[in-house]
Amino acid sequence: MFDFRSPTPHPRAESIVPMINVVFLLLIFFLMSARIAPPEPFETAPPRATAQDPLAGDTLYLSADGALAYGPARGEAVFAALAARDPALPLVIRADAGAEAVALARLAARLAAEGHGALRLQTVPR
Repeated sequence: MFDFRSPTPHPRAESIVPMINVVFLLLIFFLMSARIAPPEPFETAPPRATAQDPLAGDTLYLSADGALAYGPARGEAVFAALAARDPALPLVIRADAGAEAVALARLAARLAAEGHGALRLQTVPR
């Protein structure tokens, strides 16, 4: 005859859906709370100074060999990209300590002539 009873009772399988939900919530939390900043276009070592105030504003990079970078723009294209920004905001120049002072002075004069009056040089504390 037929035996319709269950042969052995299986333990109830636990669902992993709540654990997956917690993992995704943690992932979203860390992605939303992280500050994602673009990497520097090239390595710079700013000059040292005795005081360091936190600088805010757009950053223009000047390498030791005189290369310029602003956002995705490189070289002479930097000046066209700078023309599109708000000139009322300060422009932070992150120059390498090995950059020639003459190159920095020429750059500052050109930026001032183009209407970027609020220029700040980023330094690191001694």
